[in-house]
Amino acid sequence: QVQLAESGGGLVQPGGSLRLSCVASGTIFRIVAMGWYRQAPGKQRELVASINAGGGINYADSVKGRFTISRDNAKNTAYLQMNSLKPEDTAVYLCSSRLYSDYKSWSDYWGQGTQVTVSS
Repeated sequence: QVQLAESGGGLVQPGGSLRLSCVASGTIFRIVAMGWYRQAPGKQRELVASINAGGGINYADSVKGRFTISRDNAKNTAYLQMNSLKPEDTAVYLCSSRLYSDYKSWSDYWGQGTQVTVSS
């Protein structure tokens, strides 16, 4: 079994910063990629940022220049540093990982999500 656990969400004022963490645990053979998604009430889930095993990174246009994704391979952990937060960044942030739990096939796993609220 594989589990993803997010932490670091909370309430922050506009212009503030938060750092989210996502730890993958369980039977992990190899992590292909890790990413952060978000879902606001009444909106579709959207990709915020992703990072693959080779270090390739993608960001949603709305967060470029403000958010930074990073990864600690030794700890099976991904981070999302969020700066200059705006009210429209308010959402549940979910961690996702594509990984091999054995040498044969990969699967996508999701965390439970952490709430980020940007409000004065």
